[in-house]
Amino acid sequence: MTRLDGTVLTIGGGGFSMPEVADAGSIDDFLLGLTGRDTPRVCFVGTASGDAASYVERFVAAFDGRARTSVLALFGNGPDGAIPLDRLDDVLEQDVVYVGGGSTANLLAVWRLHGLPELLAEAARRGTVLAGISAGMNCWFEASSTDSFGPYAPLRDGLGLLRGSACPHYRGEPGRRETYLRWVGTGALPDGYAADDGVALLWRGGELVEAVGEARGASAYRVHQGVDGAVETPVPTRLLAG
Repeated sequence: MTRLDGTVLTIGGGGFSMPEVADAGSIDDFLLGLTGRDTPRVCFVGTASGDAASYVERFVAAFDGRARTSVLALFGNGPDGAIPLDRLDDVLEQDVVYVGGGSTANLLAVWRLHGLPELLAEAARRGTVLAGISAGMNCWFEASSTDSFGPYAPLRDGLGLLRGSACPHYRGEPGRRETYLRWVGTGALPDGYAADDGVALLWRGGELVEAVGEARGASAYRVHQGVDGAVETPVPTRLLAG
């Protein structure tokens, strides 16, 4: 696919998906603010979790009263009022498409079968903010670190709306940082960006604008291949007000 023409927020961890993160919810507030609307239309896409009902319920509860919520359930098991499978172009009318965590590989396979990547790229061109956590961070990049196959593994067939590779939960899960550094250092993954839990990266037109955080001490990192392995450079991260 072509590079992203629009706005995307890639979240390493936190938000309503991870209430255990300190001051969880600040990133969600930041996301809603990107729309410029008092009550934005926010669509949750839970494909990576198999449209788990509990995940959908957490989303609806988190955004109740702050947004007009909807759900896109490609497995056909969504709640009443979910976007029907024969009306997927309803995503073009959303202010935010928020992609949940789970299996990046499964998400990509199902989306491609339904033609969703092209619809989401068009939505972004029309002004919809694309966002996602974990697998919902990975999917927009060319490649990523994933546990979709059990052990951590490099995945190189992302949507490619953002250049390079991604690694969520960077210092929050054992082995995430070490394996990502090794893969970038050896060229198994292209250069990219990693984000701790509680950190999000804001992109416009495919270019990084800033990193923001809802957990003190959490950060984002630029990781690129150097002469003797991967080079890790912290990205200044603005702490959001609680």
